[in-house]
Amino acid sequence: MAKLKISELFYSVQGEGRYMGVPSVFLRTFGCNFTCDGFGMPRGEKSDERNVIAIQADNYKNYRDLPLVHTGCDSYASWDVRFKHLSPVLDHVSIVDSIMGMLPHGQWKDEHLVITGGEPLLGWQRSYPELLQESRMIALKELTFETNGSQELTKDFSSYLKTHWRKGWDRLTFSVSPKLGISGEKWSEAIRPDIIANYEEHGYVYLKFVVATKEDLDEAKQAVSEYRAGGFQGPVYLMPCGGTDRLYFLNNRAVAELAMSEGYRYSDRLQVPLFKNAWGT
Repeated sequence: MAKLKISELFYSVQGEGRYMGVPSVFLRTFGCNFTCDGFGMPRGEKSDERNVIAIQADNYKNYRDLPLVHTGCDSYASWDVRFKHLSPVLDHVSIVDSIMGMLPHGQWKDEHLVITGGEPLLGWQRSYPELLQESRMIALKELTFETNGSQELTKDFSSYLKTHWRKGWDRLTFSVSPKLGISGEKWSEAIRPDIIANYEEHGYVYLKFVVATKEDLDEAKQAVSEYRAGGFQGPVYLMPCGGTDRLYFLNNRAVAELAMSEGYRYSDRLQVPLFKNAWGT
């Protein structure tokens, strides 16, 4: 029986990218290969907010009690091992039971499934086929993997997607958020055109860059150029930095204007103005 370590499982509206505004179930897996401690910080500096919170990590009993952060990764507890006690290991049947209990009609209608993280394309790829083939999941029409674009699809999972995901090529989406210098991650590890080209063999792919300044935009343009040279054909979105509304509203209009200046698409982050980016939204 397939098992997954789940950070969060909740029902909300998709706040970003292609399916913005669509009612969606979010399955957030535990673990990531990046930390993104640079978000919201002066370039070259890293946030210490999650480390301060982690000093008392054992005092937190569920995700909804965790503080939000203004800098660094806003889903820090979904991968920082000091918070792993908040993420249960569930078998695929228990996960589907929970999903059915969240859906307004107790079954899939027009809702969308988002498998996110952390980084959902780490070792959990081995568990997705059994989850997605569970009898109550067959009616699911649209599926998105929210990934940082650094993880190759395994041979087995690739084969599964090509032979069993019969909803249509454009119903399987890879929402790829490559990490620019603003994140604090290394370019050579974060910008992987070869991997994105492989995703396009399986479904609809778009790039979504978090930016705050003209310098970030210039990096995004450089990354897009490398992805295009590698064969990437899909659209590009720019999205404002900001895990809390204080930072978000400082730069969302400026980012929209930067997107317009280059002919890129702009993505809002609806979870920030609607729900203050609280856990479980």
